[in-house]
Amino acid sequence: MISGDSRNRDHGEKFYEYEQGGVREYWMIDYEREQAEFHVLGEDGLYRPAPIGHDGIYRSTDLKGLWIKVDWLWQDPLPPVPIVLKESGLI
Repeated sequence: MISGDSRNRDHGEKFYEYEQGGVREYWMIDYEREQAEFHVLGEDGLYRPAPIGHDGIYRSTDLKGLWIKVDWLWQDPLPPVPIVLKESGLI
């Protein structure tokens, strides 16, 4: 999660540390700006932007079956857990 204090570090130093460390997926969630960025490590060892689907859902390429409806992040209040679990097919 990005905060005003960490924005530069998350987009710069931390981004490159994770990339060099081989972290296969890097998510940056900025609640203040209501922005979500997803990056996937390519075969060349560099991050590439990963798209959010036309349905507004980001599907993890590393953790099969894990997905998030990005709009949920900006809802106030957040959606109730039972609704998220039901839409996720977990209950």
